[in-house]
Amino acid sequence: MISSNPYYTQAAHSIDSPALLVFPDLVHQNIRNAHELIKGENTILRPHVKTVKCLEVIEMALQHGIDRFKSSTISESELLAMAGVHDVLLCYQLSEVKALRFDALRKIYPNTIFSSLIDTIDSARLLSELFQEHPMDVFVDINLGMDRTGIKPEQTLDLVRACSDLKGLDIVGLHGYDGHVHSPDQETREAEANRIFEQMILLRQEVETYLEKKINVVLGGSPSFAYYAKKDEIECSPGTIFFWDAGYKYNYPELPFVPAAVLLTRIISIIDKNLLCFDLGSKAVAADPPQPRVEILDLENQRIVGQYEEHLVVAVPDTSEYRVGQPFFAVPYHICPTVNLYETFEVIREGNLVETWAVPARNRKITV
Repeated sequence: MISSNPYYTQAAHSIDSPALLVFPDLVHQNIRNAHELIKGENTILRPHVKTVKCLEVIEMALQHGIDRFKSSTISESELLAMAGVHDVLLCYQLSEVKALRFDALRKIYPNTIFSSLIDTIDSARLLSELFQEHPMDVFVDINLGMDRTGIKPEQTLDLVRACSDLKGLDIVGLHGYDGHVHSPDQETREAEANRIFEQMILLRQEVETYLEKKINVVLGGSPSFAYYAKKDEIECSPGTIFFWDAGYKYNYPELPFVPAAVLLTRIISIIDKNLLCFDLGSKAVAADPPQPRVEILDLENQRIVGQYEEHLVVAVPDTSEYRVGQPFFAVPYHICPTVNLYETFEVIREGNLVETWAVPARNRKITV
């Protein structure tokens, strides 16, 4: 069981549930620990904002000197620019509609460098046609084996060559996401990460030779972050590091991060001598992992037996120890989509509820 000590707050009695509580001191701790992992020369953090989606957490990162981010949506990109982030990579290949929205951000926030991804010549031509007068910076997205997006490594240089005459874009780097590298075994994970790193470095050398200029490499997620952080000249792009979660806590115990966002939940019914029902249904915690999707702290020998839209049924040895309305704290197994379910964070400092933070980038549109 994860210790509940850092999360207990008397303020729980005045907060309606379900709610998502954020502990800024723990967020700061996670950011500091991420910095300490960086050992490579000219290697930096370019974290993904997808987990936090919140202006105040971005500002915390800026306080630690992090001024480059990745995003996955226009609203995430806009929020980063609103916070004053210097460099925003939208790690998505853009349709025409999305490209025009992205260009609107470039015009509103001229002091922020914006870039996006390409993995096909058709997308490159589209961007070039749209941005003849103000070329768009792009990273070539590499398929490292996840088979989700990206061009095959052996086709990368052909794509770069095909873009040579396109005046509306500028290739500034390579991007690779290794979401398939998630083995709990450290040796297996490190071997996979090292293989990917060597592959990306060879690609960078080929592309730099052809383009006759230096380019950037943005690489990795949270499980592989510690390995790339030791390499030179890499922009490491973990996302979950800010808040962490139970899934990563148990799969990667060697990584120096702690859950910094937890759920407040309550018993809403005592069904019989062994079954409790909580207000933590699939609309309150990420439903993409298999059960258990959440760990309820200080609930011994729990076993989740059912989840519905607004209800979570949990088996315990003896329900006579509990009462309806009793609050509990719970750590989600997947924090990123859990955040997307909440309009606000309840902010806890030194055991007290001190303020509420909005989560604007959960929406598909902020202003643009």
